[in-house]
Amino acid sequence: MVQEARRLGLHPASHPDETGRAETDDEALVRLVLEQEVAPEIATEGEQRRYYESNPQRFRTPDLFDAAHILIEPERQDDAAWDAAEAFARSIAAAVGDDQTAFAEATRTHSACAPAQQDGSLGQIRRGELVPAVQQAIEALKNGETAAEPVRSRFGWHVVRLNRHLPGRTLPFDAVRDRIGDMLEARSWSMLATRYVAALAARGTVEGIVVGAVED
Repeated sequence: MVQEARRLGLHPASHPDETGRAETDDEALVRLVLEQEVAPEIATEGEQRRYYESNPQRFRTPDLFDAAHILIEPERQDDAAWDAAEAFARSIAAAVGDDQTAFAEATRTHSACAPAQQDGSLGQIRRGELVPAVQQAIEALKNGETAAEPVRSRFGWHVVRLNRHLPGRTLPFDAVRDRIGDMLEARSWSMLATRYVAALAARGTVEGIVVGAVED
């Protein structure tokens, strides 16, 4: 790449990277060669639309779960304390049932979690944002339902409630076409740059140490 830059008569003009570090002369020459010699193909609207229709999952908003919980912490870390916390969590779940007002009151009275004063609200959560056991329990519920079985995590026992499941939706093509165009252009540039560098390497001169077999 440096040989080609010199053949083209390019001169290094160092640019700082994202961290503020200045390029070396060789790095600047490599960048200049690629900027001058590699021109990515611009995807047509038809190509953009075909990519959109072939990859709908890439343009779907995530499912959201408007959920709440009551956290019952064990008083100690021995089995007896964990068993007592579980029994208490079960009694709360049975008492509040699917009544949102009763759930909120129980949260403010008993929950050891910070959102207790906001009725135990966890907000609108996405998949993967909570510990797996709690996440799975919430996703198994219907709208307005409280789980009859508490869920254990390293924090304690959780009585969980799903207020509302907000399913994700596929974004319209017009909302993502610019993003698709940028992505296809970047892909084209990467492929063309790889081919260009391979062609240069095939005809370039490589200097270095020749490593041969060691004679006895």
